[in-house]
Amino acid sequence: MGSMAAILSPTPNPTAQIGPRVVRPIIRIPAAAFRTVRSVYRPDASGSFNPSAYFPGAVGSSRSDWQTSCAILASKAADDKKAADDSVAGGDAAPDAGEANGKHHLTSPPAAVNGHKPPTNASTTLDLVPIANLPRPLTIADLSPAPMHGSQLRVAYQGVPGAYSEAAAGKAYPNCEAIPCDQFEVAFQAVELWIADRAVLPVENSLGGSIHRNYDLLLRHRLHIVGEVQLPVHHCLLALPGVHKEYLTRVISHPQALAQCELTLTGMGLNVAREAFDDTAGAAEYVAANGLRDTAAIASSRAADLYGLQILADGIQDDSSNVTRFVMLAREPIIPRTDRPFKTSIVFAHDREGTSVLFKVLSAFAFRDISLTKIESRPHRHRPIRLVDDANVGTAKHFEYMFYVDFEASMAEVRAQNALSEIQEFTSFLRVLGSYPMDMTPWTANSSPPPTSSSSSSPPRRD
Repeated sequence: MGSMAAILSPTPNPTAQIGPRVVRPIIRIPAAAFRTVRSVYRPDASGSFNPSAYFPGAVGSSRSDWQTSCAILASKAADDKKAADDSVAGGDAAPDAGEANGKHHLTSPPAAVNGHKPPTNASTTLDLVPIANLPRPLTIADLSPAPMHGSQLRVAYQGVPGAYSEAAAGKAYPNCEAIPCDQFEVAFQAVELWIADRAVLPVENSLGGSIHRNYDLLLRHRLHIVGEVQLPVHHCLLALPGVHKEYLTRVISHPQALAQCELTLTGMGLNVAREAFDDTAGAAEYVAANGLRDTAAIASSRAADLYGLQILADGIQDDSSNVTRFVMLAREPIIPRTDRPFKTSIVFAHDREGTSVLFKVLSAFAFRDISLTKIESRPHRHRPIRLVDDANVGTAKHFEYMFYVDFEASMAEVRAQNALSEIQEFTSFLRVLGSYPMDMTPWTANSSPPPTSSSSSSPPRRD
């Protein structure tokens, strides 16, 4: 035992070997030698944090303040090292009064931290940078701001400046930034790619009927109808200054504009050729740009002002109640409400023969006293149409008919929800294109309000 105690006693050699094993000494440290270390930004038992309780002279009460302090201290330490290296390299630098006391002070101002330079006496004072002055990280709002409704919105429309679609965009969103597009599909893509915030496109005319191209694009793209606007169409016959009607040999304009003015042109004695153009304002621009003195265009009076044309005849549409209905499209749908008149647009299809499905659809609306404002069918027997689902994946499907229906009800109403639930049971495809506020502008100046249905003549309503 004596030999064992001698081996374990402190010796200059900290280890000893007993047989094949190596024995290391056990060193006991007094408990008074331990100190408690706590995080500077850790709250105390009361739930609040007082840094001076743990670190006298500490500045700041958050982790960000503490990290800023460390950054400044690290910068000061780097400057101290640089100053020391410079003094060693120079060799003839005279020590200041502080070196005599065993302390070193910076002779050059410390480097800037977070874009702020400390004062000249930064060797004795640390001015921490306020957290509020630090740069704010970019957010999605910085990349694509969401303007207020009708204020500086970027609205895409089909045509060139002076087109009726531009006027509709201005009526739907006053003071907006109108973005012209050469095709309807380009307007859809402009909204999807965040080049524009909204799109205003025509869907039907009181004389020419539906614009099927835009209905097809509503199925091919995932945009939503968020509103509608009705614009009266006022056609004018435009030509270069000094040109008389007798000099004309042809009239160019959009096909629907030519059809809407056919009787008036004939009554004016203009037996001239009619040629279709992409849009009305584009036709006016073409006449002005090429100096065509034998050609007139059918367009708006605004197009005449923009392209320097004279108005040979004003209001040449065959029907004074010529109105075009436009829809406003957005990337996200709006929340339907019940405090104002709403309209909902849907499209559905069935792949079975017979008319019983259509009868069931109409019955679902009639039993709930929901008025229809539009119903139209389009055959797709031999032409597949690409449908885009919620995952933005397109598939080609064949349908006998596609039915487009507009009805006067909001999707926030229980009766509208129940009607669509019933319709979905016997249709193979159903999509809500949008539920949006109705444009209450009358179609004609002398139009009367819609008649109210009496309880005696209407079928019983069910929710």
